Amino acid sequence: MFEQELEINLPDGKAEGFFYKPNDVGNFPGVVFLTDIWGIRDANKGMAKRLADKGFAVLMPNVFFRHGKLPLTPPGFVFKPGEPSSMRVMAELFKALTAAQMPADGKIYVDTLLKQAGVTQGPVGVVGYCFTGAMTMRMAAADPDRIAAAASFHGGRLVTDDADSPHLLLPQIKARLYFGHAVQDQSITAEQIEILEAALRDWHGAFQSETYAGALHGWSVPDRPVYNELQAERAFEKLVELFDATLK
Repeated sequence: MFEQELEINLPDGKAEGFFYKPNDVGNFPGVVFLTDIWGIRDANKGMAKRLADKGFAVLMPNVFFRHGKLPLTPPGFVFKPGEPSSMRVMAELFKALTAAQMPADGKIYVDTLLKQAGVTQGPVGVVGYCFTGAMTMRMAAADPDRIAAAASFHGGRLVTDDADSPHLLLPQIKARLYFGHAVQDQSITAEQIEILEAALRDWHGAFQSETYAGALHGWSVPDRPVYNELQAERAFEKLVELFDATLK
């Protein structure tokens, strides 16, 4: 496995990035890997490496660079829902990446990925978790000719009352889409999933949307308390299937 730490230049700062690809000779389809709200750490580094081992060149940027450099949370931090200090940390991270910033940032991440040696100069994929699930749709809408596949796992705020709600961006998207939803997810309710799926059917693009039985919000990331290994393995298989079908 080839590993490299990068510095990504953006108009309002520099983001750390991690780039992974197989050691094999040749070029590999590119994927932008977006972390959950807690940012880059060993758990999602392992996820990105595992994806690269399936034959992809993977860039994982610190999408919360405006908040600060890694690590994004204090030493020993454990998120406790409703606990004031935990909620304050989460709110600060939410503010570090707005919906308006996601499309432009995403284009720079794709640019950076395609500049790396060993990356196929063709369409790329993007995957997001939790908070960044919505970013995958915003990136696909803003960069439709370069993003051929986008996946969201337990993604939140895919349907909102805002004029730029991700589900309203579907007409701008050409990518094949995959959504793996959690159960009892406050960030996207069962009713909002129904709205999303109705919009997807009206869109007439290629998509799959499913709710993972017994899997709570955050289930696919190994260091989360709700990690569900069985469903996480299924999610990984679905992700590889999506990228194999669209990028190779």
